[in-house]
Amino acid sequence: MTTKKKLHVAVIFGGRSGEHEVSLMSARSVLSVLDPSKYNVTQIGITHEGKWLTGEDVVGRFESLKVEGLEPVIISPDPSEAGVYVLRNKQLEKLADVDVYFPVLHGTFGEDGTIQGLFEMANAAYVGAGVTGSSVGMDKGVFKEVMRSIGVPTVESIIALRSEIEQDMNAVIEKAEKVSTYPIFTKPANLGSSVGVTKCHTRSDLQEGLMEAALFDRRVLIERGVTNAREIEVSVLGNDEPRASVPGEVLPSREFYSYESKYVDGTSGLVIPAPLPQETTARIQDLAVRAYKAIDCSGMARVDFFLDKDSGEVYLNELNTIPGFTKISMYPKLWEASGLSYPQLVDRLIELAVQRKADRDRTSHTYRSGRRPA
Repeated sequence: MTTKKKLHVAVIFGGRSGEHEVSLMSARSVLSVLDPSKYNVTQIGITHEGKWLTGEDVVGRFESLKVEGLEPVIISPDPSEAGVYVLRNKQLEKLADVDVYFPVLHGTFGEDGTIQGLFEMANAAYVGAGVTGSSVGMDKGVFKEVMRSIGVPTVESIIALRSEIEQDMNAVIEKAEKVSTYPIFTKPANLGSSVGVTKCHTRSDLQEGLMEAALFDRRVLIERGVTNAREIEVSVLGNDEPRASVPGEVLPSREFYSYESKYVDGTSGLVIPAPLPQETTARIQDLAVRAYKAIDCSGMARVDFFLDKDSGEVYLNELNTIPGFTKISMYPKLWEASGLSYPQLVDRLIELAVQRKADRDRTSHTYRSGRRPA
């Protein structure tokens, strides 16, 4: 009888993002359910300034802002030197081989394909979407264009550049008002957790909203506000054959599902499963899986929809490739309601990462003229 080898999992969190603090919350939850009989775990925290650090209880040290004494850590992009290294006395020493990287990095430099590119260079297994799925899912403007191209309904929107906002605010406002009557939403194109999002009721609001969003990104999404809408979310899990969870409904305590209502006061309600007609549930699940496949997503994603109460129309709002992952976040709660517990979900994501790596390893990276498949 053989004992199954424990996997070494490196959980990466924090990051140079407006969602840094949310990442710490998600990471603490993930770390709490990694079974020590199955996994050896290395914690890697990335500071707001971009320093990579490891050591004991990194997430706790980051939460208390006491990172002194943690060691600088580096992931080698060289597949022949795989693993994580620490910098000691100006020398690199190998800390550990890593079987799976588990990025819990919301927002920029974590959810946008950048760190996924590092993992690909290192030929490493990692949880979640690849470079393409991450980058397209992250950029709300590009994502919506892809959805329109495959016939998935989205709310009318345009993209404005930070440079355009700074050079001619009035021109941008005039373009926005051609997209929709008020209310109009302004959002950083490449961020999540409702950071930098403003619901604008007047021109003055719109000007402030554009400036706020431009603080967080050089691309700003301007879109029509669906005035009488329900907010429905679905979790998707899988690689080549993804499946969707039961849908859930968000009951915002404020004008919209803001950062404060998600993570500060926790006043928004969640209804799981969402009370929907069977045909509406099936349509939302189908659209979620279609969107997931269209951008070559893998591992996981939460897909968010608006359901117009007046017309019954369904609009896909966005797809999050590293959704909030606390135990009370919508993504794991939807899977719990679908029969998959939080610890089982984390295990499954690690399994999917290993499977995706095995599939990537089948790809040839050399070519000889005249060679034919066997």
